[in-house]
Formats: sequence, structure tokens, C-alpha cells
Amino acid sequence: MQNLFDVNQALFTVLGYPMSLIELIATLTGGVAVWLSAKENVWSWIIGLVNVVLAFWMFYQIQLYPDMFLQVFFFITNIIGFWQWKFPKEFEANLQHELKITKLTVRNFSLLSAAGIVGTLLLGTFSKNLHEIAPRLFSLPSAFPYMDSFTTVMSIVATFMLIRKKVEAWWIWLVVDVIATYMYYIKDVKLYALLYFIFVIIAAFGAIEWTRRYQAQETI
Repeated sequence: MQNLFDVNQALFTVLGYPMSLIELIATLTGGVAVWLSAKENVWSWIIGLVNVVLAFWMFYQIQLYPDMFLQVFFFITNIIGFWQWKFPKEFEANLQHELKITKLTVRNFSLLSAAGIVGTLLLGTFSKNLHEIAPRLFSLPSAFPYMDSFTTVMSIVATFMLIRKKVEAWWIWLVVDVIATYMYYIKDVKLYALLYFIFVIIAAFGAIEWTRRYQAQETI
């Protein structure tokens, strides 16, 4: 079973690129989950659970440790997100009896941005020294510790926004996905890099679509 989900174990080759089973399934489930989120479909959170389990093991194998730790957070928030969207309080519900789209206040957006910067510096420093802190678990140094930490921390911020259906979540995802696309391409998980390039497009679509839906519900 371990060999089956080895990122270096090629399932097949596409245009000279060896594709592992774990990268293939993680890519497909991740793509479907994000697309459903942009369409405001509550089942995106359930498909996301499968994605994060596979991504956790893949990131461990390619030494993107902050991304690996992030999957634990995502596992928990996928469960919370499903509950929040599916069973909102009455005053927060839309016409479909699911959580409605809202916007952040300027104050809350500023606080979340500041927390993201501080969190990036702290996690980046920790990640940079992780192979020295726990050499038996992490035999190789972290790749791109601060860049990876930025995408990790801001993904956490964006996920909390997404759970609460805040329009601004998609603009943060747009920045995160651009950086992640570059990182994964350099680390030679090219299908996952392609997935995140698609995420860039979906994030732009999500920002436009959620803004439109927010404005529409405000006129009702």
C-alpha cells in the first residue's frame, strides 16, 4: 500500500512526465472540490476531505512540510465548513436555507492581513529549522520555507473566510494559487502545478461569481 501511494512510483507517463497515483487522485479531487466551492456547492467540503488526506502524504514525501501540516487544518475545516454552509443560523441563511455570501469589514480584513504576515514569519522560521529540530522525522531541509509558509498561513486565513462565505476569500486564494503554482512546478510535481494554475482561473471566477451573487441577494 505504501508503494502504491509513493510519489516517486510512476503509474504512467504523460509527455515524458512520470505520473504517480497519489498525485493523480489528489489533483482530481482537489480540482473538483475547488470548482464546487466556486459554484457555492456544499458538497465541495466532503470531496475536499479525500483530497487533504492524499495531499498530506504527498507533501511529506517532497519536503513541503508547512503544506503537509496545513492538510491537518484543512481536514478539520472541511468538516466545519460543511456544517456551517449546510446548517446556518436562521438570520444567516439564504433562500436555499444555506449560509449566505457576505463581505468582511475593513477592520477585520486589516486584522486578518496583519495576522497572516506575522504567521508567515513565525512558521517560516520554524520550517527553516525543522530538519535540525527533528532530524529523524525530517531528514531534508524544508524547500522554500518562507514562500511555502506564506501560502500555508494565507490558505488558513482564506479558508476561515470561505467557511463564512466571505467574498474576499477568493482574492486571497488568487494570490496563494499563483505562488503555489510556481512552487509545485519547481518541486517537479507538475500535474499539481497545473492543478493550481487551474485554481488561479477558478479563484478569479469565484471572486466574480460570489460578488455577483452577493450583490443580487442584497437587492432582494
